[in-house]
Amino acid sequence: MSKKPVQKQEVETTGHSWDGIEEYNNPLPRWWLWTFYLCIIWGIGYTIAYPAWPMINSATAGVMGWSTRANVANDIAAVEEANAPINAKLESVELTAIASDADLNSYAVSAGSAVFKTWCAQCHGSGAAGAVGYPNLLDDDWLWGGSVEEIHETVTVGIRNTENDDARYSEMPAFGRDELLEAAEIDQVVNFVMSLSGEPQDASQVAAGAVVFEDNCSSCHAEDATGDRAQGAPNLADAIWLYGGDYAAIAESVNNARFGVMPPWDSRLTEAQIRAVSVYVHQLGGGE
Repeated sequence: MSKKPVQKQEVETTGHSWDGIEEYNNPLPRWWLWTFYLCIIWGIGYTIAYPAWPMINSATAGVMGWSTRANVANDIAAVEEANAPINAKLESVELTAIASDADLNSYAVSAGSAVFKTWCAQCHGSGAAGAVGYPNLLDDDWLWGGSVEEIHETVTVGIRNTENDDARYSEMPAFGRDELLEAAEIDQVVNFVMSLSGEPQDASQVAAGAVVFEDNCSSCHAEDATGDRAQGAPNLADAIWLYGGDYAAIAESVNNARFGVMPPWDSRLTEAQIRAVSVYVHQLGGGE
């Protein structure tokens, strides 16, 4: 007895057709539909329970009152509470005594590294090697002194800013812009300065440049051009340059002067943070 052949039923189409290709109207699997419906229900519940809908200045808080900002604030408060005793000790001891206390020094270096990477690396670089116009903190060439006390003062009050009345301040005259020196004299003194640590562009100008330097520059940079930290006047004889040591860079400094600004950190950081970052910078290799 032969089986009756099964007739294949044609699935209805949606009526859409693209280039002769028709779209079948096959229903989705039940498991997929139930999963889809459950996701919708879960999404509605989530937006009710947790912050979700953006508003003009904030978002809906959700009935559970959950907040990532509040969680972070609580974590920060917990860490600050745990570190309160050692921060109090860091603030109270003499700066020069921190290095002799192994635990306190270790904490200061670790905390100072975090402060540096957060607030200082943007200018001085993540490795503290500086850039053009931003001092290298790894060497032993300091404009305002490299002891831990001097570094602490610099960090606290800043340099040439208008926010702190005690900011370290110095200002180089713009010898060219303000017509204090003739162009020929500037050429002479630039070549003289270049000769102090390398090769001048025009050796024939060095002798005359020495006279120009003695008359106009030695009161700040010293007669031997080694600088004066009390005034923030850089050493010009060590081949370490903040803005560059070629002819063009030095000529620009003499003509128009430089006026780098560092903000005071006493209004942004705690005393413990300032001390920590001062200790960190001091131990990088250039501290005195």
